[in-house]
Amino acid sequence: MDIPPVHLPTLLRHPDDLFDKLSALKTEFARKKSLIDSQLRAGLRDQLETTQSGMTHLSDSQKTLQSIKEEMIKIDKIASESQNQITGTDFATINLVSQAHRNFNAVETMRRNLEGFAERVAEVEEMLREDEADYEGMPNLLRVHYELTRLRNIRDDAMEQISRGDDPGLRVTLEDYFERLDGVVRVFDERIELIAMSLITLVQAENESLVVRFALIVEAEEKSDQRVMALQEALKDHREIATRFQSITDGAKTVRGYKERFLECIKDAAAPQFEKSRQEFMGDPGGLEKSLRWYFNDLNTVRLGMEQKQLMPRKWKIFKTWAVIFHQMMHDFLIGIVEDPETSSSHTLEIVGWPEKYYRKMLKLGFKQEELGVQVIDNRETELVRDFRQLIIKFLDEWIDRIWAAERKDFAERGVDGGNLETDEYGYFRNKNLIDLWRMLREQLEAAANSKRADVVEGVVDAMFQRLRQRQQAWQKMLEDESARYENSTTGDLEGFQPLQDWLVATANDQIACIDDNEEEGRLAYLSDFRKKFSPLVTPQYMDRAEAEVTTLRDGYVDLSTWCMAKFASLVFSVDFRTVMPDFFTPKWYTTTHMARMIATFEEYVSDYRMVLHHSLVDIFIEIFADELLVRYLGSVRNKGAKFRRVDNFQDKIFDDLSTAFEFFNSLPNPEVGNAIKETWRVTEAFLGLLTAEKEQIPDTFAGFKTSYWDLQISWVEAVLRSRDDFERNMLNAVKARAAQMDVVRGPETIMSKVK
Repeated sequence: MDIPPVHLPTLLRHPDDLFDKLSALKTEFARKKSLIDSQLRAGLRDQLETTQSGMTHLSDSQKTLQSIKEEMIKIDKIASESQNQITGTDFATINLVSQAHRNFNAVETMRRNLEGFAERVAEVEEMLREDEADYEGMPNLLRVHYELTRLRNIRDDAMEQISRGDDPGLRVTLEDYFERLDGVVRVFDERIELIAMSLITLVQAENESLVVRFALIVEAEEKSDQRVMALQEALKDHREIATRFQSITDGAKTVRGYKERFLECIKDAAAPQFEKSRQEFMGDPGGLEKSLRWYFNDLNTVRLGMEQKQLMPRKWKIFKTWAVIFHQMMHDFLIGIVEDPETSSSHTLEIVGWPEKYYRKMLKLGFKQEELGVQVIDNRETELVRDFRQLIIKFLDEWIDRIWAAERKDFAERGVDGGNLETDEYGYFRNKNLIDLWRMLREQLEAAANSKRADVVEGVVDAMFQRLRQRQQAWQKMLEDESARYENSTTGDLEGFQPLQDWLVATANDQIACIDDNEEEGRLAYLSDFRKKFSPLVTPQYMDRAEAEVTTLRDGYVDLSTWCMAKFASLVFSVDFRTVMPDFFTPKWYTTTHMARMIATFEEYVSDYRMVLHHSLVDIFIEIFADELLVRYLGSVRNKGAKFRRVDNFQDKIFDDLSTAFEFFNSLPNPEVGNAIKETWRVTEAFLGLLTAEKEQIPDTFAGFKTSYWDLQISWVEAVLRSRDDFERNMLNAVKARAAQMDVVRGPETIMSKVK
C-alpha cells in the first residue's frame, strides 16, 4: 500500500500533455488500482479469518464457562445437602476426631520410621560400598537414590515437626540422630558429581546404562524441586490456606538442586580442557583451532550419544543446553585472552579470525549464530583489528621518531670530520639512517602481513604514506631553517656552512635513491620495492588509491631533491656572492669582472661535488644555478645606484658578461644542457631591447617581450625603465597603456616569473 501520492501538476505541465499522456496515465492508474484492489481483498480475507477464529474461541469459552457453572451448582447442592444432614455440633466433633486420627497415624508412622532409620541407613552404606568396587557400573545407584530420598524425606518431616515446638534441645537431639545420614548423602552426591563430570567419557565408552540411571535420578530430583518451589510459592501467596494442608504433604521440604549442580558440572568438566587449550595456544599462536578440537568433539559426542540415543529426557534439550553452556565458556575463554595484558598481537589476530571458523563449525553441528547467545568475542573484531593496526603504527612512529632524532643530532653535529655523512657504493653522499628507515618499514609491513587481513595492511600502509610525506616536509623545514641562518646573517659567521652544503647534496641524493630504479642491474629503488611488497597484500580497490599515493610520494622526492639543489644555489649567491651582486649595473660594475669570478666559483663547486652528487642531479644543479644567476642578474636593475647611461657604453659591458656566461655554457659536457640554458638566457636580448629602444618604440618593445614571456611582471619593467638615464614618466604610462590593451595567452611558466 506504500504508493506515493500523485501530483497532477507535475504530470500535466502543458496543455498538450492532456493528449500525449492521458492514455498512458489511464493505463498506469488502472494498474495501480488493480494492485490496491488485490491488496485490499487479501487484507479483508485475513481480517475475516481472524474474526471467524475469534468468534469460534468465544463460543468454546462460553461452553466451558457454562460447564463450569453447572459443576459448581452441583458442588454447591451437595455441600448444602451435607450441611443439612449434619448439625453444626456433630460436624465439629467429626472434624476433631478426624484430625486426631490423622495425627495418630502420622505419629505412628514417624515412630516406625525412626525405629528403623539406622538400619536403613546402614543398608544404603553397604550398597554404596558395593558400588565403590564397580565405579563403571554402579549397579545400586537407583536403589541408593530411592532409599536416600525416603530417608531424607523422613528427616525433613521430623525436622519440620520439631521446628513447630518450643524445645531447642529436641532439635539438637534429632540433628545428632540424622548426622550419619548427612555423611551418606555427601558420599552419594560425590558419586553423582563424578558421573556428571564423566558423562562425555561414559558416552564415548558406551556406558549408556549408567548415563540413563544418572538422568533418571536428576530428573526425579528436578520434579521434586519443582514441587517444593510450587509449595513455597503457595505459602507466600496463600499462607493461611496452605498452612492447613502443610501437615498432610509428603516428600522433600527443601530444594536440593541436583539439576543445577549437573549443569555446573558440565562447566567444571570443561574448565581444565579450556585451561589446557589456553596454555597450548599461548605457546603456539597459530594453533588455536588445533587446541580447541576437543570442544567440537565433545559437542558431537553429546549430539550422537545423548541426543539421538535419547539417553536424557527430551524436555532437557540436552544438546542445545550443552552447546549454550560451552558457547558461554568459549566466549569467556576468548575474552579472557584478549583482555590479558600479556597477550601478544599474534594471539589477538588469531582470535579475530576465529569467529568465522567457529560459527561455521557450529553450523555443521546444527546451531545458527543467533541460537547460541552472545557473539563469541562480543563483536570486537573491528576494535581488535584497529588496536592491532594502531600497535603497529605506534611501533612505526617510535622507530621514525628515533631515526629522526638521530638525523637531527647528526645534522646539528655536522661540523665534525666527515660531516656525519657516508658514501654509497657509487661514492655519493648519503644520510646514514635512510637504509634503517626503509628496513624498518619493511619489518612493520611484514608484521601487518602476518595478520592475513587486508584491512590491517591497508591501514598500516596508509600510515606509512603519511609518515613518509611528513618526513619530506620535516627535512625541507629543517634545511630551510638552517639555511636562513646564513642567508640572513649580518656577522659573516660561516661555521657549519660548508657541511650544510654537503647535507643538501646528501639529502638530494637520498631522495633520488628512493625513486631511482636501476633497470640495468635489475634493482628497484626503495619506493618501488615498497610498492612491490605491499601490492599482493591489499585489495584491488585499495591499490587504485595506493598508486596515487605512490605517485605523490615520487613527485615529492623529485621536488625535494630539486629544492635542495635550488637552496644550494641560493646559498652560493647569499654567501659567496653577497658582496658581488650589489655592484651590478652600478658605476662600479664597469670596472669589475664579477661575472667571470662568479662563473669560476661555480665551476669549482661543480668540480668539487660532481663525484659525490647523484649523476642525474649534476645537470639539474647546473641548470638551477644558471637560472638563479640569470634571475639575480636581471633583478640587479633594482640595485642601489643602478643606472644605464649611454655615454658609459653599457651594452658592451652586458655583452661581456653574457659572453663569459655563454662560454661556460658551451663548455658543459652535456651539449643539450648547455643549449637549453642558452635558450633560457635569450631573454637578455629582450632585456637589452628595453634598455636601448627609443622612447616611442618602448611600448612595441614591451609588447614583443610580453608576447614571448606572458608572465613578465610590470613592476620589473618599471624598474628597468627607471634605470635608463632618459627615463620619463610618460614612458611608463605608455607601457601600462599597452599592457592594458594586450590579450596575452597564458602558457607554461617562463624564467620571467621568477624575476621580481
